[in-house]
Amino acid sequence: MDHLESLDERLNALFYFLFEDRDSRVRGWLLMDSYLPTLSLTILYLLTVYLGSKYMRNRPAYSLKGVLQVYNFSVTMLSLYMLVELVSATLSAGYRLQCQGLHEAGEADLRVAKVLWWYYFSKVIEFLDTIFFVLRKKNSQITFLHVYHHASMFNIWWCVLNWIPCGQSFFGPTLNSFIHVCMYSYYGLSTIPSMQKYLWWKRYLTQAQLIQFILTITHTLSAIVVPCGFPVGCLLFQFSYMATLVILFVNFYVQTYRKRRPEESIKSSRPNGHSVSTNGTSFKKRK
Repeated sequence: MDHLESLDERLNALFYFLFEDRDSRVRGWLLMDSYLPTLSLTILYLLTVYLGSKYMRNRPAYSLKGVLQVYNFSVTMLSLYMLVELVSATLSAGYRLQCQGLHEAGEADLRVAKVLWWYYFSKVIEFLDTIFFVLRKKNSQITFLHVYHHASMFNIWWCVLNWIPCGQSFFGPTLNSFIHVCMYSYYGLSTIPSMQKYLWWKRYLTQAQLIQFILTITHTLSAIVVPCGFPVGCLLFQFSYMATLVILFVNFYVQTYRKRRPEESIKSSRPNGHSVSTNGTSFKKRK
């Protein structure tokens, strides 16, 4: 126990050295005061993916159809709540699209921060995306991009909530919540046989994800060009991180759609073709 407390103190000292004081408005919120729970859950996630894949190697895959239906529609509803609440909170507070500071809207900033906490927490829920791949033996879908994005987002958003929990931070989650409403509803509907003929729009989800990344980068750069007091270091980090996602995701898009043989293109338009995951990783339609 003493070792954990010592580690926690050292991590807190490191974060203070890097970012200085945390935002007091999120003090006491679940998982916010210490980095150890977020770090531990991330390590557990990575170990589960690695060891789970080995455990399932010589075992039959699970179907999980009913579980996936509940999961997909639950995440859809959570994403819809975050989308509606973020749009409502930022519009009522008069948030600027170009650059919004951290202390300009009073109570409305706290309202935004509360929604962004749910956005942070949703990232640990989305670890289940990969766990379901493991249990269903969809190992080809557990790509570097998929694991990198899932693991990094959970940790990045712990930092965001502690230092920049409102203001400019609202934009990316608003876009991503909209994308997740579309994607998780698609995955939920794809488990219903009678709905499969209406799911012709899966390829556009991939394009929408790319557009989301580009818009987020543009929004980030705009706050650097015309500053409003939002920490420039955080903006530069976000730009760098989003750039890595764009590079990895464009590579995925090219590999999936531009280099596919004609017969594979025909197959992809059928109900059992490939689709793209919520985080830029391809995986087959959930059955």
